[in-house]
Order: sequence, then structure tokens, then C-alpha cells
Amino acid sequence: MKQGVKNIKSISQLHEIFGFGKPTHPLISIIDVSKWEISEQFIGVKYTSELYTIGLKDKSCGLQYGRNTYDFDEGVLFFTAPDQVQSVSKAQQLNEIQGWMLFFHPDLVRNTSLGHSIGDYGFFTYDVHEALHLSDAEQKTITDCKTMIQNEILERIDNHSQTVIASSLELLLNLSRRYYERQFNTRSAQNSDVVSQFHTLLNSYYKSGKFTETGIPSVEYFSDKIHLSGNYLSDLLKKETGYAVKDHVNNFIIEKAKTLLLSELETISGISYHLGFNYPHYFSRLFKSKTGLTPQEYRKLS
Repeated sequence: MKQGVKNIKSISQLHEIFGFGKPTHPLISIIDVSKWEISEQFIGVKYTSELYTIGLKDKSCGLQYGRNTYDFDEGVLFFTAPDQVQSVSKAQQLNEIQGWMLFFHPDLVRNTSLGHSIGDYGFFTYDVHEALHLSDAEQKTITDCKTMIQNEILERIDNHSQTVIASSLELLLNLSRRYYERQFNTRSAQNSDVVSQFHTLLNSYYKSGKFTETGIPSVEYFSDKIHLSGNYLSDLLKKETGYAVKDHVNNFIIEKAKTLLLSELETISGISYHLGFNYPHYFSRLFKSKTGLTPQEYRKLS
């Protein structure tokens, strides 16, 4: 059973694999974790899923997500997006863990306002150690949203079901976004260290000539060095400084370009290459979008 990667395409298939019984709704399901028994046969089996997951658990559950493992001693809320590799690292007995897991298929929200904005909730791709730690009051509010969704799932499906469920999900996600901002605020000292580390990495990358050698640094370059997921790092920087990773890199490029444009020795093409652009017109386009002037126009003003 441990060979290959198994793909879970639907709520029905999820229920079948883990023995949950027939789902009451084809596109969404909420599982009581205390009633989820995971036997030894599932340990080490790798799965990908076409489902979104929102989970609230009270302690370590042995869920491995990507390269890391959920391992915590208090209640946290975590999120996973479709197409991520997951596996179970330890068995689970009945009533061993308290909490719930909500699974939903993208089709549930595809024709709703949430369907258009689901990609804006970056925490679906946060790493496992970036889960949301909730206060008792926050946990109750989130659980109330879950209960509202659960009650709707148990009712007979009608023309309003999708709208009600999607709007309740959207409320849960918006509350989670608010609580993540609170978490960023309460870790301001730690976040300042991350900001400082990011700027040190960016400056070192430039001074070592890597802009010219390997091109403009990606979000993944910084997230790997700082050991945070790309979305979490960008959201943290935006909360602390008002700018995400790409904004910081672009602003850095523009400031360096302004300095280089003061030199008559460098051509526009040479400057663009020096700053990691293979094609000068991409550099010129970025420069004008940030300053309102082309590089040539800026040089003439200097």
C-alpha cells in the first residue's frame, strides 16, 4: 500500500479510503478527529489531494505536509491547498486527539465570490510550523463557523445551500486572516529579526554579483534561507514594512539602477544585465512603472 503517491480526487473517495461512511454532501465534509482511527497500514503512505483542508487539533497528529511534520502540544488551526503531498507518520487511536477537519472541493466555491478570491488566502500554502495559534475566544469563534457550515451540510440540499456554505467558509477564512495578523503583531520582535535577515540576504546577493550571474532572486531563494514558506515570508514582510518580497526586490533594483544611471560609463543595456535582466526592455518597463520615467529620461534629469 506504500508504493507510489495516491491521489484523492473527491470527498467520496476520501471517505472511502479512510472508512468514514457515505458523505452527506458531495463537495464538502467535516470529520470529528476524535472518531478518526488511523491504523498502521496508513503510515508512510503518500497522498495528494484535490481538496482544500482546514483543521483544528489539540495536539500532535503525526500529519506530514511536504517536508515537515505537524508537531505541536496545543490547539492550532492549519490549512492545506490542493496538490500538496501529505502522509501520516504515526497511528491514531479513537479519542486520542480532539478537533475537526474540514475538507472541500474547489467546485464548491467555483461560482461564488470566494471562488474568485480563494487564491488571496496565502495561509493555504504556509508551512507546517506557521500554523495559526488561537486564543480560547478565537477558537470558539472559528468553531462556531464550522458548526454553522456543518448544520447546513446536514440539511437537505436546496438552491441556497452552496451560497450559504460558501459565505460561511468565507467568514471563517476572513477571521483566520485577522487572527494571523494578530499573530504577526504579537511576534513583532521575532518578525523584526526576519526583516533584518531578509535585507542582509538581499544586499549580500547583490554584492556577490549574483544578480549578474544567476538573475533576480526569487521568493523561494529567501524563504529557503530564512526557513519560512514563501507566502508566509511575503505576508510577514508586508505586515511589518508594507511591502511583500517581490516589492522589496524591485525597489532595491530601482535604487541600485538610479545610482548606476548616474555613471556615464554604463549603458542602459549594461545596467539591465548587471541587475539581472536578460532583456533591457524588461528593465526599462519596471523602471518606468516605479519612477514614471524611462532610464534614458532619468539619466538626462540627473
